[in-house]
Amino acid sequence: MEFDVSNLSLDCLIHIFSFLHEDDLIIASGVCKFWNEAAETPWLWRQMCLQRWTFCNVAWSECGKATWKSYYLQRTQLERRMETGRSGADYTCRSLRGHTGSIVGLVYLVGNSDTADIWNATPVICSASTDGTVRAWNTQQGVQLWATPIQRPLCDITVDPELGLLFTSDSEGKLSAWEGLTGQEVASFLTTSSGCKLLAYSVEDQSVLMAGTSRGSLYTLTSPSLSQVSHQVVFDTFKIDLLISSADRKLLFAATKEGSDMSPKIFSSESLICPSEDGSALYQSVAVSGCCAAAFLPTEPSRMVLIHDSEDWQNSALSVFDISMKKSKYQVDIIVQQVESFQLGIRGRHSEVLLQTRGNDTLVVAMANTLRVYTLKGVMLTSFEDHTQPITALCVDSFRVVTASRDLSLRVLTWKKERDTGLTLQSKFHLLGGSHSMSRGFTKVACDYVSIVASLQSVDGKDVLKAYSFNS
Repeated sequence: MEFDVSNLSLDCLIHIFSFLHEDDLIIASGVCKFWNEAAETPWLWRQMCLQRWTFCNVAWSECGKATWKSYYLQRTQLERRMETGRSGADYTCRSLRGHTGSIVGLVYLVGNSDTADIWNATPVICSASTDGTVRAWNTQQGVQLWATPIQRPLCDITVDPELGLLFTSDSEGKLSAWEGLTGQEVASFLTTSSGCKLLAYSVEDQSVLMAGTSRGSLYTLTSPSLSQVSHQVVFDTFKIDLLISSADRKLLFAATKEGSDMSPKIFSSESLICPSEDGSALYQSVAVSGCCAAAFLPTEPSRMVLIHDSEDWQNSALSVFDISMKKSKYQVDIIVQQVESFQLGIRGRHSEVLLQTRGNDTLVVAMANTLRVYTLKGVMLTSFEDHTQPITALCVDSFRVVTASRDLSLRVLTWKKERDTGLTLQSKFHLLGGSHSMSRGFTKVACDYVSIVASLQSVDGKDVLKAYSFNS
């Protein structure tokens, strides 16, 4: 007996169409008016969006500017262009010139995440330099928006995107807060040591700036006024090199690479922001030495990963720790428990090892010119040696991994879920940075969902930014 699709209800047809690929769904929409009505159903395209990306910000589409269908098709097209990386067809590259010194840091003041409106926001990158200036750039147009007056050489930069503020530290210990829209200085604070490591974030409606000094002190300052809230001596005379917060901002990790026998420390953020009467903070030391890299897991804020010296001092180890709070009648203690540990096969100490994490169980490690992906159990999922010189910077998000190297190239790799093997990383293409006669390679990289920006160390000392914007 011949099956008559006209007897199907609209709801039944929509359910059948929910199993189709986007291309098949578009073909089905042209069969007849009834199929077109089913194929254009917003619920159907909304389900496809959420199944593919989990998080979608389409509030803008409800204002009549677009539909779930157009969102899906545009975002899919953007990802295809990020996977193929054809110069001119898929992206445009612009050189951002203006600094007369080395670039020490770059951050997105305005960026497009995979949960944001990726078509209406224009990415703005800010860079800090030893020439004493901060500069803001429109990455799509390749133009400078503003530059701060020349001051002492800068050492670090960080951003609070919620407040639209930038923070810098200079060579003589001055911390400054800058208005992101104009580049105007709004506050400053003078520490007693140079080269502070900075971290800005908001927790429980309080915005703060953390500053780790070259003499081992940790300052907690209000934002944006930069008034001192607390001051802790973390490592006596040793520089704080690593300053990282958990995703929920409840924990703060501090470590030094200078003292091989100095154990890293994990602080309660609340005890730093709201110090006790005696000024002491709640913290716990981590029982490892020679820590050279660390990261919290994005979706497991109470779990972190460290790369450190192993017991025989001949190899580096990677260890996973669970962190919890134990409350008793009279006090609260931080409990740090090691749950996994394995050898990385790195001989001796390597301070330039890079570590980032994805989700709740994936680790990305870069050392020399090699990129590796591990599980928390120490299973190496894949390894790449696409670069011919050391990897200097690493950027990881839910869609891709970008590596920057001294070989004057950026390597773009994308995540993919396989039915049998699970999550894998696939190497896609290179983005080239220029000539070795003019540059010594890439030193830093940052990326959002539609652009990649990296700094080139120039032979003449005037570093340049390369901005790659992908076409949607």
